[in-house]
Amino acid sequence: MGRLSGKQALVIGGGRGLGRAIALAFAAEGADVAIASRTQPQLEEVAESIRSLGQKAFPLEADVRQSGSVKDMVGAALTSLGHIDLLVNSAGVGWTQRLVDTPDETWNWILETNLNGTFYACREVGRLMMNQGAGNIINIASVAGVKGPPGLGAYAASKGGVIALTKTLALELARFGVRVNAIAPGYFRTEMNAVALDDPSIGPKIVRRIPLRRVGRPEEIGPLAVYLASEESAFATGEIFFLSGGETAL
Repeated sequence: MGRLSGKQALVIGGGRGLGRAIALAFAAEGADVAIASRTQPQLEEVAESIRSLGQKAFPLEADVRQSGSVKDMVGAALTSLGHIDLLVNSAGVGWTQRLVDTPDETWNWILETNLNGTFYACREVGRLMMNQGAGNIINIASVAGVKGPPGLGAYAASKGGVIALTKTLALELARFGVRVNAIAPGYFRTEMNAVALDDPSIGPKIVRRIPLRRVGRPEEIGPLAVYLASEESAFATGEIFFLSGGETAL
């Protein structure tokens, strides 16, 4: 406990799913947390949970598809926190459809949210961290970003882009004392995956593809995120950490 004491974190996509789990894990280890998403009621619930752990919480609304909205959100987080030591980019969307059937609107929605949104936040916070000579960025990628599963082409492209972005940014910011890594989860029980996992014709097939024969629980990503956010991982940058129940070993 207390591995992140005194740290100030901004978790984008912190209102639900993996982002929520990471925000709570950070707070449990002593960090104050600004959480951002488009859903104010969910943000307020997470903020209350963070405060119940004895840490400060600042809910911020933002649309990561809009660079101006991200810039304003980062400014508000900086005002609330004083400085930003940790950034987590966890906002994400997905849709199942063959690439040849994917309309422009769906492609743009997924890429703008998952890849553009991550870039906008990395650009804004990366500048701040360069100036302060320290910082830590954790992007949420996906196993899909390296496996390219059928039916998830747009999602896979967006997460493959996040992986490439992470590696390049890590190299560009290393000499400024800023570390950049990514976590690439497999299937986790989140709202985004619930429709597929609860479908009796799809869910069992997904589970059978996972060597551990189960999906991940959101709280299982927290310890890895804390490790990457702490000094325990001081030699790690530009790395992609897979958390897939063995799926990437196949």
